[in-house]
Amino acid sequence: MTRQVVLDTETTGLDPQLGHRIIEIGCVELVNRKLTGNVFHQYINPEREIDQGAIEVHGITNESLVDKPKFQDVAEDFLEYVKGAELIIHNAPFDVGFINHEFKQLKGFSGGVIESYCAVIDTLKMARKMHPGQKNDLDSLCRRYSVDNTQRTLHGALLDAEILADVYLLMTGGQTGLFEEGRSGDQANAAEQIRRLSSDRSPLPIILPTAEELAAHQQWVDDLDSAGEGDSLWAQIETN
Repeated sequence: MTRQVVLDTETTGLDPQLGHRIIEIGCVELVNRKLTGNVFHQYINPEREIDQGAIEVHGITNESLVDKPKFQDVAEDFLEYVKGAELIIHNAPFDVGFINHEFKQLKGFSGGVIESYCAVIDTLKMARKMHPGQKNDLDSLCRRYSVDNTQRTLHGALLDAEILADVYLLMTGGQTGLFEEGRSGDQANAAEQIRRLSSDRSPLPIILPTAEELAAHQQWVDDLDSAGEGDSLWAQIETN
């Protein structure tokens, strides 16, 4: 069984080294690439003021967190939820940095860092490799992979985790088109096909080439190699 947890946080500001804290954690669970409905969602009292710029991004106010638990009150439940899973995070250094900073503030906690309990996949790093030179923020990826994010007027940890789960499954579910930016219709169809996959479906048939097809392929490789005066890539593949 492969268990993955898609995670997002909201914070009071941008830098934990300046005393900023986590105010929301949202997680959704994937088991064998299927959403299970098992989520972790918690608002947190950061014991400090939220920067105005951060409020404009996520809409969470100081007043709304006054009666919420502190991180130390939810840390055990959070760690129990994510322990042993593969964490999927967009711009992982940001969220991981905040989580590890919160761990350091815990009294009597000597468990180290979140990476001691979980492997971490950074979907921003993945996206930059897959789509170099393009915008790879979450909204841009939603447009690229035809993921509905119309409810995302403000950032929210649980909603962003749910959206990222859809994006991640499409990013890792195979190629949706040779020229991605120009084939949005094909991408939408591919998205629907990926969503319909079921773990109990029959295995795909393996169709082997006939002797005639193998012979024709070999002749094509020989002709290609001769035309290129040897050392063609196909010939090297056949040799290996």
